[in-house]
Amino acid sequence: MMNEGGFFGFKPIHEGHGNHQFVCALFVHCLYNHSDHKIKIMVYYKVVLDNRRPKADGIYPVVIRLTFNRKMTTFSSGVRIHENQWNGKVSQVFPSNANFQLLNKRITEFYLKVQKLVLELDAEQLFSFEALKERLQDGFKAPVISKSSVFKEFADKLVEDLISINKAGNAMVYKVAINRFNKYVKNPKLKFVDINYNLLESFKRQLIKDGVKQNTISNYFRTIRAIYNKAIKAKLVDRSHYPFLDIPIKTERTAKRAISIDDLVAVSQKALQPKSQEWHSRNYFFLSFSLIGMSFTDLAYLTSSNIKKGRLIYKRRKTGKELSIKLHPYTEKLFSYYKGSSSKYLLPILPADIVEDSMKAKSLLMSKIKQVNKYLNRILEDSDIELTTYVARHSWATTAKRLGYAIEIIAEAMGHEHGNRITNIYLDSFDQSLIDEVNERVVKLIE
Repeated sequence: MMNEGGFFGFKPIHEGHGNHQFVCALFVHCLYNHSDHKIKIMVYYKVVLDNRRPKADGIYPVVIRLTFNRKMTTFSSGVRIHENQWNGKVSQVFPSNANFQLLNKRITEFYLKVQKLVLELDAEQLFSFEALKERLQDGFKAPVISKSSVFKEFADKLVEDLISINKAGNAMVYKVAINRFNKYVKNPKLKFVDINYNLLESFKRQLIKDGVKQNTISNYFRTIRAIYNKAIKAKLVDRSHYPFLDIPIKTERTAKRAISIDDLVAVSQKALQPKSQEWHSRNYFFLSFSLIGMSFTDLAYLTSSNIKKGRLIYKRRKTGKELSIKLHPYTEKLFSYYKGSSSKYLLPILPADIVEDSMKAKSLLMSKIKQVNKYLNRILEDSDIELTTYVARHSWATTAKRLGYAIEIIAEAMGHEHGNRITNIYLDSFDQSLIDEVNERVVKLIE
């Protein structure tokens, strides 16, 4: 059974009590891949009593457990009850609780709210646990959507909305794709109904002719598709006009970006003029490397408050996951070069008065990354090795793997989730000292 949101699945089981019916047990949604008209992945819902951790008072939260792409998370319904008051067979509060009807009603309402938000996020092609968590927050306000059926006007308004909520990275991705598409169509009044298979195929052929790489083309098309889906949701164009069903969006596997230990040592030991652009760029590269492949953006936003008792603690801007890294003497030495160079940040990459995550900040970071990459490649200009800020992250992971560490440990160290949720629960139990050991061994190789 297919529904309009791009999902199909089984109807939830309902169990009646008096005049009320309550959603219970298991519900399955299949996220639908609009590009090839096939099932993409399933989302499983279940209402459960979260009694994984013993409570002194014997009271446990009722949660909605979601499983998606082999990963699992839970969202609290706000209801907490004694374990003996929970009917696990039908996922309801027993009548032995004086307020069982009100509590079951509240659980059901929250369950349906979660389902509704998943449907909305899928329609916008934005579904993730993080996005769902954001929308479940009480203060969440959806961006105001333009009512124009003209592609450029609607798309430009989406960019403005992203900027207004400090989603500069997403805004720039949208802006680049929108500008490239508008440059090709040469029609600022192009309507969504006029975007069809022939136009998109013609656009793709022109991109290929211009030498644009396949993954860049895929990024453009995914962005345009996401904008079109938002327009459908905003009732600006009927779903019957959807042009992407026969447009495959393919990606190519990127080449490995890691470099060998010998090459890393050669870069670290190359004689450079202190305070030169090459010298600064190399310092940033190895700060990233010795901080378990920290991104350049995260590096730029570090402040003294991130350092606590010999550890650097920060949240990845990309995922929001908090990481704790033991500072190696080599890393501390690199930081010491910049002590007092900024009134706010540990490194003089961004001005102290910058509005974080703004378009200006994102533009400055992109410009700085280009500059750093340029000077990194000057260090080994007689070699065919390509050095970039991102190579540091790949090289750390590859080096750790060559030292014999498991992929699961490497993924955990870098802030990735590897495998399913059960695997990640196991990884969470790893002693932090194991990750510290991995990084220490990796860093010692390039000292």
